[in-house]
Amino acid sequence: MTQPSSQQVHRRILLINGPNLNLLGLREPEIYGHTTLQDIEQRLSKTAKKHNIELISIQSNHEGELVDAVQHHGLLADSENKIDAVIINPAAFTHTSVALRDALLAINKPFIEVHLSNIHSREPFREHSYFSDKAVGVICGLGHLGYDMALTYCIQSLYSA
Repeated sequence: MTQPSSQQVHRRILLINGPNLNLLGLREPEIYGHTTLQDIEQRLSKTAKKHNIELISIQSNHEGELVDAVQHHGLLADSENKIDAVIINPAAFTHTSVALRDALLAINKPFIEVHLSNIHSREPFREHSYFSDKAVGVICGLGHLGYDMALTYCIQSLYSA
């Protein structure tokens, strides 16, 4: 017997994508591939739904908008609408955003850092991340499949009994 919807467990994961990721599939496909962000979001949402998880996706080129989303979904939302974890590709904010790092630390939720390219094999400035030391894990260099790996980890570690 299923429980009434008002008593069902609310499972939510926040998927954050930083600047220029709205251009996936168009921008430097030799580095980032031909898969679009919409393709990734649709695929992950379908997987999440199979596990009774709501995937909340946000992409912005504006740091403050991402900080607001983290604060809202992680701390300020009512208890039934708060997230359990974050999957984040901070993109260029990886190397610059103390504000986004602080927002993630403030909500005290596990997060996984994802990068499409291997940031350690690119320009030296891309090697430093303001997130990696606090992330549960970092996935880089595996293209769009890194997102699937992050979601699989969340499902198995957060929701498997």
